[in-house]
Amino acid sequence: MAEQATETRTPLLELRHISKRFGAVQALTDVDFEVYAGEVVALVGDNGAGKSTLIKTISGINIPDSGEILFEGRPVKVTGPNDVTRLGISTVYQDLALCDNLDVVANLYLGREDTDKLVPVVVDPLDEVHMERRAIDVLRGLSVKIPSVRTPVASLSGGQRQSVAVARSVMWNAKVVLLDEPTAALGVAQTRQVLDLIRRLREQGLGVVVISHNLADVFEVCDRIVVLRLGRRVSSFDVKSATREQIVAAITGADFATAEDE
Repeated sequence: MAEQATETRTPLLELRHISKRFGAVQALTDVDFEVYAGEVVALVGDNGAGKSTLIKTISGINIPDSGEILFEGRPVKVTGPNDVTRLGISTVYQDLALCDNLDVVANLYLGREDTDKLVPVVVDPLDEVHMERRAIDVLRGLSVKIPSVRTPVASLSGGQRQSVAVARSVMWNAKVVLLDEPTAALGVAQTRQVLDLIRRLREQGLGVVVISHNLADVFEVCDRIVVLRLGRRVSSFDVKSATREQIVAAITGADFATAEDE
C-alpha cells in the first residue's frame, strides 16, 4: 500500500533506513520513522512486527546495524540510553518503573533529587520543600489529579500511576515521549484520564509516540498511524481519513478491498 504524503517541516525525531538483526532474525529492515512537534503518532503492528525493537532503538537500548537517527534535523550518535535522555527523549514502558513504596515526589525525582546546599554537611540533605513544590507545579500543568504528592504510589489507580510516570518524563524537559501500551489493563475512567494526558502533551508541543494494540484509543487520540509488519514499515495513515479496516488490513497483510469485492 502506498504511503500518504507527509509534512514538509522538519521532524522532531527522525529515523532513516534503520535495520537491526539478532543472530538469524532480521528484526528491522530499512525502517523509516518520524514524529513532529505537537503530534501524536501511533506505532502499530502484530506481535513480532518489530515495534519493541524500534522503540528500544529510539531509546538507545538497541544500537542499529545500519541507518541514521536525526533529532531536530541534525544527525545524532546514539551509543546508549544516556545519549537519548540528553537529547530529550523519554520512554514510559508498560511496567512504568515506579517504586510502589515511595510517594509521588520521590518517584518523580528518583535518582535526581534536589539537595539543600545551604547546610554544610558531609551528605547534602534533600530539599524536600522545593521538590514538593515543583512536583505539584508539573502535575498541575498536566492537569493530573491525585490525592497528594505525598501519596504512596502503591495506593494510586492505574491511570494515576501512568500519569505520574509520564509526568516524570516531562519534568526533565523531554521533547519526545514514547508510551508503551499506556492504556493496557485500565478501566474506562482510567483510560480516559490517560488519553486526556496524551492530548495535553500534544498541546504543550511534545512529540508523542504511542505503541498500542487498542485501535479505538489510537483513533481517538492519535494524528497519524505508522504500521510495521515483519520488521518493515508498510503504511502510514492520517487518522482523519483512515478507516479501522484499512489499518487491520495493513497490519495483517490482507487485501481488504479484494475481500470486500468477493
